[in-house]
Amino acid sequence: MKAILEKINAAVAAFNEDAAAQAEKGNKAAGTRARKASLEIEKAMKEFRKASLEASKK
Repeated sequence: MKAILEKINAAVAAFNEDAAAQAEKGNKAAGTRARKASLEIEKAMKEFRKASLEASKK
């Protein structure tokens, strides 16, 4: 579960950096990276949800 949290934190940090670059500077490539990071965050959150449910059953 700790590895999943680290993965989520890394993806969120990358998303924040790229989204800010797009919003502030109009960087289109950063927008593409931010969208990709958002998909990674979504996948990691689903993994977290599964792991959390498994942990609560124990």
